[in-house]
Amino acid sequence: MIKNISKTLVLLALGMLWADLNAQESITSCGGDASGSGGYVAYSIGQVIYTNNNSANGSVAQGVQHAYEIYSVGINETELNIYVNIFPNPTLDNLTLQINDFNNEKLSFELFDTQGKLLMKEQILAKKTQLNTNNLPRASYFVNIINQENQKVHSFKIIKN
Repeated sequence: MIKNISKTLVLLALGMLWADLNAQESITSCGGDASGSGGYVAYSIGQVIYTNNNSANGSVAQGVQHAYEIYSVGINETELNIYVNIFPNPTLDNLTLQINDFNNEKLSFELFDTQGKLLMKEQILAKKTQLNTNNLPRASYFVNIINQENQKVHSFKIIKN
C-alpha cells in the first residue's frame, strides 16, 4: 500500500516537473514577431494568463493584463445651470424635451442614430419641445442639446420601441 502511494507521489511530482519545463500552449486571436536593434520578441494577443519576467536590464509583462489608455474624443461638454429632461424613454412616437429654467437661451437639439448620422436638428424655442419620432425605426438614438457656440450641453440616449 505504501509502495503504491509513493509511486503515485513520484509520478505526480515528475508530471508537475515536466509540465513546468515545457512551454505553455494557448489559443490566441493573433500575434507575431518583432525585432529591432534592442533584440527580438514574439507576441500574442488574446492570452488569458500573464507573467512578469524581470532581469537586471528591465522587465517584460506578458499576457493581457496590461493597462490601457482611454482618450476622450469629440466635443467637451459645457455646463449651464439648467435642468434638461427628455421623456418618455423608451418612446413609441413622440419625445418631450423639457428645460425647467429656460430663459430664452439660444439652444438647439440634434438627433443622431448609433452610427453618428444626423437625423434631425432644430432650435429649442420654449420650455417644452416635441420631437416627432413616428418615422424612425425601432432602435437606439442620441439627442444632444447644443448651445449657441455649437458646444454640447447635455446628451441623452433614447430608445425607440
